[in-house]
Amino acid sequence: MLKIIKILVATTLSCLPVAALAEEIGSVDTVFKFIGPDHKIVVEAFDDPDVKNVTCYLSRAKTGGIKGGLGLAEDTSDAAISCQQIGEIELTDKIKKSSKKGQVVFQKRTSLVFKKLQVVRFYDVNRNALVYLTYSDKMIDGSPKNAISAVPIMPWKTVEN
Repeated sequence: MLKIIKILVATTLSCLPVAALAEEIGSVDTVFKFIGPDHKIVVEAFDDPDVKNVTCYLSRAKTGGIKGGLGLAEDTSDAAISCQQIGEIELTDKIKKSSKKGQVVFQKRTSLVFKKLQVVRFYDVNRNALVYLTYSDKMIDGSPKNAISAVPIMPWKTVEN
């Protein structure tokens, strides 16, 4: 029985979407707080978990103060994204056949419970490009704030010395 449960758990976990982990590149303080960390803009990088040689850079607001220091604050929905090809890209059939809804490649919780910053990847067949959309899943005045970045898939060239 225990073996069957382990197999079910492993199968369930293998079906969950894979989201990349971000590496903090740096940050700038935007508002000084006497108690707790300052409000800031954080710059993070993550590699697309399914497309080798694509790196995305996110800048996002991070709330400071007492609540921010304790992880209880809700970060604003402001974020920007820029993605680049850093080597040769080979697309799998899975990516080429992805749906119009895209595939989540990154998620970061921006409040204690209800709000996440997400990055979704789309494949533009007609232009042979990957399009990355970042947005907050909490509705703000009827629509979430969002930003996009596109990576044209081009042959990778190296310069020889």
